[in-house]
Amino acid sequence: MEIKIGERSHLEVITEIFNHFILTSNARFEEKIFTYENRLEWFSQFNPETKHQIYVAIKDGKVLGFACSQPYRMGMAFRDTVEVTIYLHEEAKGMGIGTALYTRLFSALSAQGVHRALCGIALPNEASVNLHKRFGFSEIGVFNEYAKKNGEYISSIWLEKLFT
Repeated sequence: MEIKIGERSHLEVITEIFNHFILTSNARFEEKIFTYENRLEWFSQFNPETKHQIYVAIKDGKVLGFACSQPYRMGMAFRDTVEVTIYLHEEAKGMGIGTALYTRLFSALSAQGVHRALCGIALPNEASVNLHKRFGFSEIGVFNEYAKKNGEYISSIWLEKLFT
């Protein structure tokens, strides 16, 4: 397996991974799937020379997952804070790919002067919560039933990691 900087050529599979979670879970709150075209603008925010980066895991020529850091909020007050996320292809779970992706991403973020990373995880998702806690994230709190998808209320746990 190889961890690489995400490239535009990976975007089709990244979009498919997102769409899997939109259609099958509450991990994504969207109810309509993404298109390649509407993911292009999202993808344009990533640059390996900034705090906003994306990495993909590739095995046998196939993208098995990705991890990224994005702006938490707009405005200079939040310039040293990022929101991180990770998604894996269904067949890639339990293989250490999430650990490899986050190891690479967090190493890069340390070099970019990120102060704090935040992460929101829709509940229940014990595997994702445990992954983040293994990387030093601590619980901030839970937003109870603050979102609604397909007629069901969703709660999310929020976690933070201090870098500097």
